[in-house]
Amino acid sequence: MKIMAVVNVTPDSFFDGGNHNAPAAAIAHAMRCVEEGADILDIGGESSRPGAQPVNLNEERSRVLPVIEGIRKHHPKIPISLDTTKALLVREASQLGVQHVNDITALRGDPEMASTVAQLKLNIILMHMQGTPQNMQARPQYEDVTSEVIHFFQERISVALSAGVAKDRIFLDPGIGFGKTVSHNVSLLQQLGRLSQLSCPLIVGTSRKSFIGQLTATDDPNDRLPGTLATLPVIQRSKVAIVRVHDVAATKQFLTVFNAL
Repeated sequence: MKIMAVVNVTPDSFFDGGNHNAPAAAIAHAMRCVEEGADILDIGGESSRPGAQPVNLNEERSRVLPVIEGIRKHHPKIPISLDTTKALLVREASQLGVQHVNDITALRGDPEMASTVAQLKLNIILMHMQGTPQNMQARPQYEDVTSEVIHFFQERISVALSAGVAKDRIFLDPGIGFGKTVSHNVSLLQQLGRLSQLSCPLIVGTSRKSFIGQLTATDDPNDRLPGTLATLPVIQRSKVAIVRVHDVAATKQFLTVFNAL
């Protein structure tokens, strides 16, 4: 299982918002993540925390492109993912060597995204989200969360394929914490194996999320690393391809010992 490191270039992300807001700080953080064992860097310039407000193209561009350029100077070959919903930004970032697009709207946010990804031959991460970051946690409801996530992915995969995206370039993220209650998140994690029927590699991110805080009565995301690590065995057991984390060194150490045992 590969480790994707979160590199937020935002002032308002739920855990590390503002910590790496300046390009130099974000680049330095990315370098530390690589040294600690990250296999992929996920660069994001727009927060998707509950209640987050949208960021315009120019602002997002000014946040992420200098960081991608800086990373490329130090690590020309490290795989980079761009966490964005904007196709025009994807075009610009692809010229800097971005290989993955992490689209939390699963190609629903920008009508040009699917064709852009197909034309540029990029990998696309399709994430499940009920609602938008502004309203997703208002009252999320499901009859069967895992079945509904599977149905959603079947439809979105079809859209991607119809646009010319190769099947082997499609990754799926069940969107833990995106339009889901604690019980929805727990059920989805317990049943991750059911998503294997979709025949696309999975990416899962549980890092320091609010459901861990609700389960353990830890309001501060800084106190949720133990709970985050506790999710790794079930993620590993479900043959997830990539785990998306804030804490690369801790994740790497945990998985090294867990796999050895």
